[in-house]
Amino acid sequence: MVDSGVSEAWTTLKVLDWTAGRFERAGQEGTRLDAQILLAHVLKCPRMALYTSFDSPLAPGELTAYRELIQRRLDGEPVAYLTGTQEFWSLPFSVDERVLIPRPDTETLVQVALELGDSLLGEEGGALRVVEVATGSGAVSVALAHERKEWQFVATDISADALEVAKRNAEANTVSERIELRQGHLLEPLVSDSFSLLVSNLPYISEADMKGLSADVLHEPHSALCGGPKGTELISEMVGGLVRILEPGGWAALEHGFDQGEAICALASEAGCVDVQTRSDLAGRARVTFFRMANRSI
Repeated sequence: MVDSGVSEAWTTLKVLDWTAGRFERAGQEGTRLDAQILLAHVLKCPRMALYTSFDSPLAPGELTAYRELIQRRLDGEPVAYLTGTQEFWSLPFSVDERVLIPRPDTETLVQVALELGDSLLGEEGGALRVVEVATGSGAVSVALAHERKEWQFVATDISADALEVAKRNAEANTVSERIELRQGHLLEPLVSDSFSLLVSNLPYISEADMKGLSADVLHEPHSALCGGPKGTELISEMVGGLVRILEPGGWAALEHGFDQGEAICALASEAGCVDVQTRSDLAGRARVTFFRMANRSI
């Protein structure tokens, strides 16, 4: 794919085959899927529509735009940043270099939070006050608000840029009226509030492990990935202050690294929390630890 002057020779199928091969030679994963997502983005069509237009030639401008995306992908930029979108919980989210890209692993956090909230409310359901710390793109709060129409949310982040993205996603998914966004470090924006449920996906990668991350991941914000020398420092700081904002009997659910479950359980127990448990993700890796404040029977 070197000469736009022969664009008529570059059909959809030929372009996809060439791109998948180029990505494979570069040692990238998901080569065919990435090629399809990027081409559908350039052509402004659903990915499945590519299958009905394999023989259609690309226009010179489309080839030029596609080449630029291919090169950026080869340079390590994540596909989600190249297209500006990422699906999470079957919902569309805008993402860019200001926020972490929502991942399927985090859907485990959403599922656990739904179960915990429902356990507090019982069969009749109703309103629930929920806080998400370090909301990033807003994916978790938006997904929860989409599933539970009566729940009210406060979502915080230290980054004003991230909150701009979260605001856009809450509006796009028509839940912005039930999600209040606040800026600040961990629990600082919540000193005068109390909540029945807290969810959080704080940065949890250690400084040592940061050095071994793929080029894709290293394009994402360092502050949204690294949790300190051990990776659990921010989680430890937050858990130590939960008694100030989490109601007695209220639940907290925290995402963490696959090898951090025991450490997070210990932090929760030391903070006086009870019913400490860990849930694995779909790959069978410990992913979410949840626990509740004592002094109330659920």
